[in-house]
Amino acid sequence: MKTLKCDLCEVTVQGETFEAWMEALKPHYFEVHPEVMKDSSKTEEDMKKWMIENKARFEAA
Repeated sequence: MKTLKCDLCEVTVQGETFEAWMEALKPHYFEVHPEVMKDSSKTEEDMKKWMIENKARFEAA
């Protein structure tokens, strides 16, 4: 089980895998960072970049 901070604040979330960590992070994002989840200017490329960067953070932890 790995524990990582949210990429936008100090809240920590746990997950056995990157995918589990990402799923555990979603409720936090919806509650605390709704502007990010609702930002219609974000593209699929932005999402791919987020996934690559945060998977690297997860793997390094």
